Amino acid sequence: MVSGISDGKHAPGLLSLGTVYNNPYWIFYSSNEPFDQLSRLMGKRIAVGPEGSATRTSAEKILGKGGVNSETAIFLPFAGTAAVEAINDGKVDAVWIIGAPDATAVKSLLQNPNVRIMSFPTAEAFTRIFPDLARMVLPQGVIDIYRNIPPNDVQLIGSTTKVLVRGDLHPEIVQLLLQTMVEAHGGSNIFQRIGEFPNGTDVEYPVAPAATDFYKNGPSFLQRHLPLWLSVHAQRAIAVLVAAIALGLPMFRFLPTAYNWLTRRRLFYWYAELKALEASFDTDPTGKHLAQKQAEIERIEEAVSHIRFPLTFSDQLYNLRSHIDIVRRKITSHVNAPGRVAAE
Repeated sequence: MVSGISDGKHAPGLLSLGTVYNNPYWIFYSSNEPFDQLSRLMGKRIAVGPEGSATRTSAEKILGKGGVNSETAIFLPFAGTAAVEAINDGKVDAVWIIGAPDATAVKSLLQNPNVRIMSFPTAEAFTRIFPDLARMVLPQGVIDIYRNIPPNDVQLIGSTTKVLVRGDLHPEIVQLLLQTMVEAHGGSNIFQRIGEFPNGTDVEYPVAPAATDFYKNGPSFLQRHLPLWLSVHAQRAIAVLVAAIALGLPMFRFLPTAYNWLTRRRLFYWYAELKALEASFDTDPTGKHLAQKQAEIERIEEAVSHIRFPLTFSDQLYNLRSHIDIVRRKITSHVNAPGRVAAE
């Protein structure tokens, strides 16, 4: 998408993957007198492309800011090779055109000795007024060093060309698009150095989070070493593992507490059984159920002896066994009491 033609305010669902290159605007003219400001175009016949085209829209926007419009100049619908033929045939005085230096029409005009390139002395001002534009410099002799084309440095302004995607596009596809953009536009040319593009700069559209991460950190380890289908599954597996760890760590911290509580509960259970047995002496003063009490104390001791307790509970375990022994002696003393023998 070319800046100046798109409208981010009316496309809220779109995200940018960054700028891939700058596309220069050119003004070629056939006058022998140098044009050093836009006002020199007033009253001239200018090829600005057909109505509704990107070339025409950009001309009306930028030239209009300098006072050159359909009222102060004659805008004609020639574009591309038709514009080249028109200036060669004298049908127009100037050509407004968009394209890289190696584009057919631009290349033809650059190498035409009867045509000059107009420099934008206020290029920096235009980039401040229109933040989506970029200031560019065509160095002296860069087109043809032998013939010294151009004969001096030329200041230009250009549109920023960006890649837009829907906001719900999967991040993995975004990453693939970004890698392709780097391969296609990461080289150098007259207006850019290696690695300058693509970049995450976009003043009109919000940059996708996946693109921001890509420009900051580059492709992920999985994307560099695994095919897409396997990378997707690997990332999902990692996400599940991380979630499991995040949930599991608090549980691991809780497990010792839960285990201690369960162990203490088992001890309390047998303490309660022993206490109930000991209290039964008050409800059985005659000792009719001593045999049952003896069987019960044996059951409690047998059960406690088979329970595995951690070392931290050793003192409580020995304390429980001591109480079991106390109750057993109490039962034995009732069995061997003189009154109990006499009764028998």
